[in-house]
Amino acid sequence: MKEADQKRAATAFVKRWQDRGNERQDSQTFWLDLLETVYDIPNPGEYISFEDRVMLDHTSFIDGFIDTTKVLIEQKGRNKSLFDGIRQSDGSLLSPFEQAKRYSANLPYSKRPRWIITSNFTQFFVYDMEQPNGEPAVIQLKDLPTEYYRLDFIVDQLNPHLDKEMEVSMQAGELVGKIYDELFTQYRDPTNASSQRSINELSVRLVFCLYAEDAGIFGRHGMFHDYLNEFETRHLRTALIDLFRVLDTPIDKRDPYLEEKLAEFPYVNGGMFTNEEVEVPQFTDSLRALILDQASKEFDWSEISPTIFGAVFESTLNPDTRREGGMHYTSIANIHKVIDPMFLDGLRNELTEIKQIKQRKTMIQRATDFQARLGKLRFFDPACGSGNFLTETYLSLRKLENQVISLIYGNESMLAVDDDLIKVSIQQFYGIEINDFAVSVGKTALWIAESQMMEETAAIVYANMDFLPLKTYTNITEGNAIRLDWETVVGGERITYIIGNPPFYGHEKRTRAQAADMDIAFHDFTKYGKLDYVAAWYNKAADFIQGKTTEVAFVSTNSITQGEQAPTLWPKLFEKGIEIQFAYRTFRWSSEAKEKAQVHVVIIGFTGYPRKEKKRLFEGGQMKLVDHINAYLTAGTDVFPQPRRKTSISGANFPVMSKGSQPTDGGNLILSPAERAALIKQYPQTESYIRRYVGSRDFINNVERYCIWLKGVSPSQFRSVPPIMERLAAVTEARLKSPTPSVKALAEMPMLFTEIRQPDSNYLAVPEVSSENRRYVPMGWMSPAVIASNKLYLVPNASLYMFGVMTSNVHMAWMRAVAGRMKSDYSYSPTVYANFPWPEVDDKQKAQIEQTAQRILDARKLYPDSSLADLYDPLATVPELRKAHQDNDRAVMRAYGLIIKGTTESDTVAMLFERYRQLTK
Repeated sequence: MKEADQKRAATAFVKRWQDRGNERQDSQTFWLDLLETVYDIPNPGEYISFEDRVMLDHTSFIDGFIDTTKVLIEQKGRNKSLFDGIRQSDGSLLSPFEQAKRYSANLPYSKRPRWIITSNFTQFFVYDMEQPNGEPAVIQLKDLPTEYYRLDFIVDQLNPHLDKEMEVSMQAGELVGKIYDELFTQYRDPTNASSQRSINELSVRLVFCLYAEDAGIFGRHGMFHDYLNEFETRHLRTALIDLFRVLDTPIDKRDPYLEEKLAEFPYVNGGMFTNEEVEVPQFTDSLRALILDQASKEFDWSEISPTIFGAVFESTLNPDTRREGGMHYTSIANIHKVIDPMFLDGLRNELTEIKQIKQRKTMIQRATDFQARLGKLRFFDPACGSGNFLTETYLSLRKLENQVISLIYGNESMLAVDDDLIKVSIQQFYGIEINDFAVSVGKTALWIAESQMMEETAAIVYANMDFLPLKTYTNITEGNAIRLDWETVVGGERITYIIGNPPFYGHEKRTRAQAADMDIAFHDFTKYGKLDYVAAWYNKAADFIQGKTTEVAFVSTNSITQGEQAPTLWPKLFEKGIEIQFAYRTFRWSSEAKEKAQVHVVIIGFTGYPRKEKKRLFEGGQMKLVDHINAYLTAGTDVFPQPRRKTSISGANFPVMSKGSQPTDGGNLILSPAERAALIKQYPQTESYIRRYVGSRDFINNVERYCIWLKGVSPSQFRSVPPIMERLAAVTEARLKSPTPSVKALAEMPMLFTEIRQPDSNYLAVPEVSSENRRYVPMGWMSPAVIASNKLYLVPNASLYMFGVMTSNVHMAWMRAVAGRMKSDYSYSPTVYANFPWPEVDDKQKAQIEQTAQRILDARKLYPDSSLADLYDPLATVPELRKAHQDNDRAVMRAYGLIIKGTTESDTVAMLFERYRQLTK
């Protein structure tokens, strides 16, 4: 459906439904109408199911479910609140979203929704279940004619052709892996660097030949197979060496007496077969059968996706990635999260406008100008790996160009094709990659992509087009992108777009070489110590684009927009004129590697010059237009909370937060419950100085641990206890082995923790790390008799009012915006607390918050056998606690002057950033 038609359909839909909305009578009709008329789904009754049964403690029914796109719908009557709790049959109060989540939790795993939509006929609240605590995207029915695209995800089906390409590419990767393993055993010293390069280069050559024969590039289908099939295993090595030499020799320079079976192969060019020093081993019968039967006869290489296969190929044969336990690649969908908002959406829209021009002469002129501009764009990936970003970008541009060629030439048959017919070339694409094998794979992937697109062009103009000899050359350079001068790599060309996903390494995992790279990249920073390695590409790019209109978009570890890293990196970049134009907030960047953990990433698109148009902020599959995007990827003011520990930014009335006490004892001062019981049974006098010991995990999960706490204890009380003295001797030994001088010095006092911060009064405990799935970080009071570990933060003498504010959705919003992360979990710190802008409250507001805070504590006491992990599991939170938190949230929001209904988390963060700015003027 064309954009104009879809807008008209949405307008008509709004008119039909603006005054209707009975939950029982209209729900199914509403969704069937929406799917059929606005989203062009034929037979929508077959696309969406209604009243699917789900078993809770009773039988319930899901209002609507779209299995294709994994969308669960909870429909309410017109003007029913989508925020407020609705009483359930068990007496609990659940909002429509909480009700839908309960359904989701009781579905088979394969049926669980990616999206939940709650609706009341006038609004759609959209929740992305990959962001379980994210705020909903809200779409008003009245705005559907202009915002219909925000519900596109309900009908976005995976392209079956892409699905097939992905499957074939993965199968191809498995075949390459088998060939590689067989080849590996035939080398005399396969671990030798020279032999390793030969194995890789030989694998690339074999893949190119297998693809070339299936894609018709060699001229005759099955040509490579038929040639090798004539040779017995013992002669296969010589046959390949002869073939490689022929493929690298121009026709007019070949031996005139060359055997016919070799002479019919074309000249390839491009340097793929130039290196005659490649070590080719003897073949085995099994390797011969693998290549001739499985890889050649039984498999069609022409159907692979060069974007996916390039990465799969590289990860299959690269020894480092092979150790990770399987193939992995950047999905095409994730690549498009970078290139679509950066430039491809704009180009597609422009081409759509050109197609709608009715005057053919004008249309052809506009199309010709558009094509010429495509040929002038220049793309650069300074950490290109196997070239998947470059390859997918090339394919996307060529697909646009083929549409232009079809517009201009229609169904004309061209006997002779002008060399200038195709403007987009792989010469427009530049890359840097440190791994030599990945460079070879990247070049091959681009060549394969070029041949596929040339075949599509030939089909449009009904002409034969020769792909070989290779006429264009790839510009992928082997080297260290941080140390190379990018200007020399791109040859002085004006780069239009810089794209890619540079390496993901946290500061604690950097090698010495990478640390040296950081010194080079951050030549103008006074400090950069804890920045992730990926940040080096940001500063290098920021320097490169000074005075240029070049645009940049990188996939990055999300930590560069969190915690200490954000105020370290971004102020300096902003000083250079960097402006964020679009961004994807944190999402999971999945990998196919079996042992590779999911990485949580952001995508940031930026320029070195200001632009007037609105910025685009993506979260949970939704896009918002905003005036500004800050370093924390929110629409708030540019503020950079600095490390602050001694006093709160809101004044001295708030006590200082600190870490708990740190033993640094080799585990010798810590006891399990069984060890404690045994020690006290044998030596009853030890009970007075064996204390409960609590860290983040213990606090949240109610795990029981103990420690030997000898502060202020007379030596006469423990010197006569051999197990204690043995443990103290072990502490001394452990500390003496420490590389830290201060720890070594404290080996002389093994009876004490190395860092003691235990308060003498009750204290508020805040876990350092808490799951991202929890809406609230669990907090609570502990007695001074309980020893807090260094994994727990504590606030002595905290008031009930402070607890209420800190456990509210407002403080949690601040924490989610500025705290660091441990993988994807929240990593709280004293800086989060000390920089928090507290509300200015009167006595009445303070008393109200104290009351709601007490109700939270009272609700917890109703379930004494449940840990905080149990109580704050989003799928198991008891009604009393949920209600208490909701009341407390409202009380705190009122204290800040926030409107209860309609205020989003983004609005809250923007308000807090502005308050922070005012407090730090």
